[in-house]
Amino acid sequence: MNHARYLHTASVLTNGKVLVVGGYNGSGYLTSAELYDPSTGLWTLTGNMNDARCLHAASVLANGKVLVSGGWNGTYAWTSAELYDPSTELWNVTGNMNTPRDLHAASVLTNGKVLVSGGWNGTNSWASAELYDPSTGLWNATGNMSNPRYRYEASVLANGKVLASAGLDDNYILTSAELYDPTTGLWTLTGNMNSARQYHTASVLANGKVLTTGGWIGTSSWATAELYDPLTGWWNATGNMNNGRYRHTASILTNGIVLVSGGYGGAYLTSAELYDPSTGLWTFTGSMNIGRYWHTASVLTNGKVLVAGGYNGAYLKSAGLYYPW
Repeated sequence: MNHARYLHTASVLTNGKVLVVGGYNGSGYLTSAELYDPSTGLWTLTGNMNDARCLHAASVLANGKVLVSGGWNGTYAWTSAELYDPSTELWNVTGNMNTPRDLHAASVLTNGKVLVSGGWNGTNSWASAELYDPSTGLWNATGNMSNPRYRYEASVLANGKVLASAGLDDNYILTSAELYDPTTGLWTLTGNMNSARQYHTASVLANGKVLTTGGWIGTSSWATAELYDPLTGWWNATGNMNNGRYRHTASILTNGIVLVSGGYGGAYLTSAELYDPSTGLWTFTGSMNIGRYWHTASVLTNGKVLVAGGYNGAYLKSAGLYYPW
């Protein structure tokens, strides 16, 4: 990449390019954005955001634009949001959120709206949630979560509901999970996870279940993984990873297998492993060239996985490709 960065986001655009946005690199909080072109393997700078930010959320809208919301600028959390237009490569300010937040989750609903929920403002965690309407550019409050939480995961299920899992409130690492119903605008508690965790990953599998992996419990990293079944509302343990890890990435490959890469587990990890939903087991695959955490991983239209940036004691500008075959 042109700039070292971590705490950034990466979004696969409808044209197949990958947009990497913002982050932090030791010298400051970034407004810069850049594009990776899989056809050339090269990075090019694109338009800068209006606000420098890290720990934000990025959502690809149905119209192909990318909505960036919230984040941290070193002093406070943003309410601001802005849109990237791939046709012009420019950013335009859109409506502000009602609540400043970072380390929140953003989910594109089946109706095209974006649900932003939870997060942190530097002092408090939030239970509040709000909806962005791309047709108006405005945010409207929706039902509050049952628990304030940040450092959690939100997953859009096949039935259109959103599953929020675990994370941290002001005092505790959570096992709780809850569901948002877009038809009512309300959250309801569902089954608790078996393990409290934060900085984990959640992946919606082809069978509709949600695979949660790893995470941090305040003293060590987890190797455990578990599956949420939307039909029963319960979590069940599945095979453990070979390495405990947190702040890692999880990518669903075109064959339905899940690739987990990097993270931290006593050291910055180079290791990567594959989860097979048909067996519930993990196997090691090729290691990355550089250990990293808080990086991004993007499944390209050609099936390869692009890993970019992160941190391993240094701020990284390197990127690498995983070949599933």
